[in-house]
Amino acid sequence: QVQLAESGGGLVQPGDSLRLSCVASGTVYSNDFMGWFRQEPGKEREFVAAINWRLAKTFYPESVKGRFTISRDAAKNTVYLQMNNLKLEDMGVYYCALSKSEYISYHTGSYDYWGQGTQVTVSS
Repeated sequence: QVQLAESGGGLVQPGDSLRLSCVASGTVYSNDFMGWFRQEPGKEREFVAAINWRLAKTFYPESVKGRFTISRDAAKNTVYLQMNNLKLEDMGVYYCALSKSEYISYHTGSYDYWGQGTQVTVSS
């Protein structure tokens, strides 16, 4: 069993940066993937980034590529999401998730554990 706890959300202005953290309690195995998703009210949860735990290979959708960076500190069982040049459309609740699949997935159904989420508000 793995529990995930996100932190780092807040209120920022367009163009600002923010770093989210997610600590995993429990074992994260080398073939696991850790991911970030976001969700706005009334919308589906959207894939934001993922990282392979052993290789640290990263994956992004086009909407955040070049602005967001996912990284992990295996010693701390922590995954980060550095978000730069934030836009209004980046606003939402950001969720950390862990997938036991050995293959990258952009779909929520492939992730086995979820955190409670942290709110990111982008407003001028």
